Amino acid sequence: MASSNNETVIGADAQIKGEVIFASSAKIMGTIEGSVVAKGDLHVAAGANCRASIDAAKVTVDGLVQGNVKASERLELSANARLEGDLEAAKLIVAEGASFTGHCKIGGGPKASSNGSAASVAETKPDAGRTESKDDDDAGRKAAGRATAAAKK
Repeated sequence: MASSNNETVIGADAQIKGEVIFASSAKIMGTIEGSVVAKGDLHVAAGANCRASIDAAKVTVDGLVQGNVKASERLELSANARLEGDLEAAKLIVAEGASFTGHCKIGGGPKASSNGSAASVAETKPDAGRTESKDDDDAGRKAAGRATAAAKK
């Protein structure tokens, strides 16, 4: 995250409980417990401990986040990042070594079709201990196509 003149910095020695709202970008180096909303970019620095829900345009995590994260534009987990909670982001970047435990929703929500109803969204879950083959992938695409066609009827 690029540093800007409007960036608020929460120092490493700070401990905040409650709802924190930033009108622009912010960098958290200390501890926050509660909820964090930033109108701009939010950077949870290495060594930071954020036990809070987060809602910002762009979120970069280098420290620990225990809570749900919503990034309207992008969420980036660095190699040192630990995220324990659900995430929702338009784009997700995960560096090798990052730790994530939770559910994730990436990309936009269902688009409305021409008749105004929401399009069908298929959810896939990995099958533990099973290796997928090209045939499995083709079968999955065909099944998803049938589900989409059925939703349009």
